[in-house]
Amino acid sequence: MRLWSLHPKYLDAQGLVALWREALLAQAVLHGETRGYRNHPQLDRFKNHTAPLVAISLYLKGIHAETVARGYAFDKSKIKPAQEVVALTVTTGQMQYEWEHLLAKLKVRNPALYRKWRVTEVPEAHPMFSVRAGDIESWERQ
Repeated sequence: MRLWSLHPKYLDAQGLVALWREALLAQAVLHGETRGYRNHPQLDRFKNHTAPLVAISLYLKGIHAETVARGYAFDKSKIKPAQEVVALTVTTGQMQYEWEHLLAKLKVRNPALYRKWRVTEVPEAHPMFSVRAGDIESWERQ
């Protein structure tokens, strides 16, 4: 499971579809609708949020917005409703780690997209994240 802190615009089609599915799984885990993945470290930042169900819904909405921008027809009704707006933070170290991880994937899987994004020095975060200085997050498994 990889719940990217990066803006979903950087993902290739395969990565965006995988993110959508994994975020839906994360939503099911946080709602207690599945047994698997309950202790996955990628879920820690959502679990530790004061409103984890709202946070995962907003995360999914950010992914869905990218799919709409690309002309995909992902089912928005799969996102559980969220009545409030919350934010998460992510560290600069985590963003850099994820950026290098994504570029390595794209270099193999989608060389054209890799060439497009490799010149980006400071990638944008997913819309619900604010970036703060810091090392790689404690929940990241390197």
